[in-house]
Amino acid sequence: MSGDGFGLSELELDALTEVVNIGVSRAATNLRDMVGEQVFLSVPSVAITSPAQAAALLSERENSLLIVVRQGFQGDFSGSALLIFPEKKSLELVRAVAGDHLSFEDILQLEQEALAEIGNVILNGCMATIANLLHRRLTISLPEIVTGPAEEIFKKSPALLRDVVLFIHIDFNIKGRELSGYLAMVMDVPSMEALKDLIDEFIRRSTG
Repeated sequence: MSGDGFGLSELELDALTEVVNIGVSRAATNLRDMVGEQVFLSVPSVAITSPAQAAALLSERENSLLIVVRQGFQGDFSGSALLIFPEKKSLELVRAVAGDHLSFEDILQLEQEALAEIGNVILNGCMATIANLLHRRLTISLPEIVTGPAEEIFKKSPALLRDVVLFIHIDFNIKGRELSGYLAMVMDVPSMEALKDLIDEFIRRSTG
């Protein structure tokens, strides 16, 4: 599942992966400031796919309900940025961020607010860095939380944004906890084409 179907060459996909990796490292730094402990986020894979394929991938890997923090972004390329976790891992993430001293009941009460804040820190850090590397600005909306099975997640994106998904697997290590989740950017075809042009400019700048 490469970028071929969406017109990205191997070089463009490598450059896009590099840009995403830098964005995710920035998000890790922001999350570290919030948690007060070392946070490692790594990106084992980036794929460009359709919403149906992204939903199928999620269904294969995760059999529980998913919790999604979603933020819209607008600029030279526009769409929705989604941070996706299996529901069973989301409480663990909240505990890692909010502290082990909290009871299960406290964690449950905090969950929505804490996940929105974590999502905001990761998505904003990542998207703002990507925009910066591409010499552009993005306006990012406030986070909203959606829960549902994999096949519902992408259907809930606004209808115009259903065409292309930049699907990113992320591994987290916070306070020694091994967690994983997904970052997805859902864009329409014109936005994906605009992003491809910006990636080409980024490659030209990088290679002098």
